[in-house]
Amino acid sequence: MTRLAVLLTLVASPALAATGPFFSLGNTDFVVLLGFLTFVGILVYLKVPGKIAGMLDARAVAIKADLDEARALREEAKSILATYERRQKEVQEQADRIVASARDEAMAAAAQAKDDLKASIARRLAAATDQIASAEAGAIRQVREQAIAVAIAAAGDVLAKQMTADAAAASIDDAIVQVADRMH
Repeated sequence: MTRLAVLLTLVASPALAATGPFFSLGNTDFVVLLGFLTFVGILVYLKVPGKIAGMLDARAVAIKADLDEARALREEAKSILATYERRQKEVQEQADRIVASARDEAMAAAAQAKDDLKASIARRLAAATDQIASAEAGAIRQVREQAIAVAIAAAGDVLAKQMTADAAAASIDDAIVQVADRMH
C-alpha cells in the first residue's frame, strides 16, 4: 500500500503535468525555472548573498560582543558579590568582636563592682570595729576616771581624817619640791 502511495505521488508531480516539450516558453514549468534562475542570477550579480553573509557576520559579531559584555558583567557581578560577602563577613566578625568585648567588659565591671563592694564592706566593718574599740576605750577611760575620782575622794577623806595641820604643810612642801625638781 505504501508503494502505491509513493508511485501515485511521483506520477502526480507538476513536471509530469505539463504538456508539450519541456524547453518551450509554452511550458509553465520551464518559464518558472527561467524566472527563478534569473532571480537567483540578479541576486548573485548584486552580491546579495555577500551582503546577507556580511549582515549575518555583523550580527554574529554583535551577538559575540553582547555575550562578551554579558560575561564581563557577570564577572564584575561575581566580584562585587564576593566583595560584599567579604565585607559582610568582616562586619559579622567585627560585631562578634564587639559583643565579646562588651561581654568581657561587663564581666570585668561586675568583678570590679564585686571587689569594690567587698572593699566597702571591709571598710565599713573596720570603721564599725574602730567605733566599737573607741567606744570601749572611752567607756574604760570613763570607768577609770570615775574610779580615780572615787579613789581620790576616798583618799582625800581618809587623809582629811588622819592628817593634821603640820603634816598637811609638810606634804605641800614635799609636793612643791618634787614639782621644782621635775621642771628643772
